[in-house]
Amino acid sequence: MASAHGAHRILVASNRGPVSYSLDETGELTPRRGGGGLVSGLSAIGPDAGALWVCSALGDGDREAVRRGVGEDGVRMLDIDADVHADAYNGIANSVLWFVHHLLYQTPLEPVFDAEFRRQWASYETYNRAFAEALADEAAEGAAVLVQDYHLTLVPGMLRELRPDLRIGHFSHTPWAPVDYFRMLPDDIAEQVLRGMLGADRLGFLTRRWADAFTACADALVGGLGGTRVGVHGLGADADFLRARAHQADVGERMAALREQIGRGPDGERRRTVVRVDRTELSKNIVRGLLSFRQLLDDEPAWRERVVHVAFAYPSRQDLAVYRDYTAEVQRLADEINSRYGTPGWTPVVLHVKDDFARSLAAYRLADVALVNPVRDGMNLVAKEVPVVSDEGCVLVLSREAGAYEELGEDALTVNPYDVIGTARALHEALTMPAGERAERTKRLAAAATALPPAQWFLDQLHALEAPTAG
Repeated sequence: MASAHGAHRILVASNRGPVSYSLDETGELTPRRGGGGLVSGLSAIGPDAGALWVCSALGDGDREAVRRGVGEDGVRMLDIDADVHADAYNGIANSVLWFVHHLLYQTPLEPVFDAEFRRQWASYETYNRAFAEALADEAAEGAAVLVQDYHLTLVPGMLRELRPDLRIGHFSHTPWAPVDYFRMLPDDIAEQVLRGMLGADRLGFLTRRWADAFTACADALVGGLGGTRVGVHGLGADADFLRARAHQADVGERMAALREQIGRGPDGERRRTVVRVDRTELSKNIVRGLLSFRQLLDDEPAWRERVVHVAFAYPSRQDLAVYRDYTAEVQRLADEINSRYGTPGWTPVVLHVKDDFARSLAAYRLADVALVNPVRDGMNLVAKEVPVVSDEGCVLVLSREAGAYEELGEDALTVNPYDVIGTARALHEALTMPAGERAERTKRLAAAATALPPAQWFLDQLHALEAPTAG
């Protein structure tokens, strides 16, 4: 740690930063800006706030940018050893902590916390320590530090030891596991995670359910929260951005292309659409969604040739074998449904696997029904975005295990994500809902979905951290 304190009054720490770099064959670096709630929040506080975003170099382009001293004002990118990062990010964050919080383990076979796990855990500690030391170097006296997500659970405790003067917050973008499932972790590791988090002055969660689960874990395993406060901030959709972006020319072009793929029914009528947009993460439950659509075609044959399932399943974490296998199963099942039910003029499942935000917005606008059926999800912004931009009004079929259920459940059709027959029935109810009821529900969903837009979500956390008595 530097002997003198840094100059920054507000600091954000996250694995992924607001900018990434690609390196071409000629050695030229090209920056690409990201978006999201943190970007909106930092821009909302203005350029004179003394803010800094500390993030990790994620690829060769990022690492080369750090080595060359290329960067953007307000961003410090850490060139953590690539092997250490891979162990911490894929080995622990995405293959252990993500699985625990989303209840994803097939417990007869996994997890296995062996010597390899301990080796990777040591890398996770090293990775977190690199963030803590960078934040300690850069933060001004009494600065506010907002640490993000399950990648950095140890940072608050490490940073507290280095800089007890700082006001430290941590926000979890995932669910939090219930006590019995969290205790699957080795006892010392579970305690280390909790004590790392409890180094913060304040912890933020997306819903009261996840906040209560953390509190229960702390009570059971480490004797309570101590002086740490817990708050809830339900991240909402950015209505102004979405509506403006959804009406740009490229979205219109993709709407025309999708309409062509969807086609018209046997009598020339407009086919109805069941839309889903997800990354192929195991928690998103895409396979059971496809099974539910297949069940709908079995149970309600009148929908054959009259409805299309527009399914966007964008590849995620393809460097992990279990995700590659899951993506392949999504493709296989879509092909099977199309082979079994399709006709020369009707493709029941229109599946796209190449990430395309403009096409996602086009699908949002065309959706009659949005299917959001995760087995478990911190929030799920798709559930909030579709009602905001839907042209004709859209029925939301929503898993009760999505964080968004807490705010949207009253005006959605709720499903048990494991119940394929129940989900098929909900899809039928959604497709047959009268236009007036659908419009009213969409209006209420959009209002709830935009109650806490990203910039305000960020600022609320910052203000709560700065106010010692805030909840």
